[in-house]
Amino acid sequence: MNRQAQAAVLFLLGAALLHAGSTGLYLRYVKGGLRPLLLASGVVLVLAAVATVWYERRRARAAAEEQGHGHGHEHPEPRISWLLLLPLLALILVAPPALGSYSALRSGTALQKPYAYGALPTADPAPLSVIDYASRAAYGHGRSLHGRTVRVTGFLALDHSGAPYLVRMALNCCAADAQPVKIALTGTLPPVLRPDAWLEVTGTYSPRLARDPVNNGPVPYLRVTAARPVPVPHDPYDETWNN
Repeated sequence: MNRQAQAAVLFLLGAALLHAGSTGLYLRYVKGGLRPLLLASGVVLVLAAVATVWYERRRARAAAEEQGHGHGHEHPEPRISWLLLLPLLALILVAPPALGSYSALRSGTALQKPYAYGALPTADPAPLSVIDYASRAAYGHGRSLHGRTVRVTGFLALDHSGAPYLVRMALNCCAADAQPVKIALTGTLPPVLRPDAWLEVTGTYSPRLARDPVNNGPVPYLRVTAARPVPVPHDPYDETWNN
């Protein structure tokens, strides 16, 4: 691979990062807060490609002058540099789906006790994330949930006995470290439950508390009064636990 080809690969990598960062594609790989760094990396790679082309043209002109005086010689470029194409092809051709029920059931709940609870939204039903409801129910003993109807969105997971859970994958940095937070569902449920289907459930606090069989973490219950299917959200991961 010569320098011009290397510059082309750098440019394509940078353009791919800029494309991912300017669309929702990057959310399949990293948390939303890393978007500025992703865009900055894309800009740096594009500038590096442009600088490489500029430098190579200057070097080519100087080499041509040396050859005119009989001093020119070629330096072969390492073929291993073609491996730079692999992450580019992976980014463009293999956009992985968001982690779902298979991963959720094989990982213990990542629910953590929060330092404090914010005020519950005044809307009725109150929109809560899976993490927010689960932490209020498990660690806050439902005190802020009594007498309120809540609305929570997540994907379905069914354990080996068919028991349903509403799940959202929480992440620290990227999809590689995503871990599930689970809510066990009881009450009025759809007659057909399909794993990985996204549901918006409305319901009330239940004092029942289960234990995750993987890590013995707390899994609170939600008493469902209504449920409806919804599309996969723009950002399928939940960052609430880091806020």
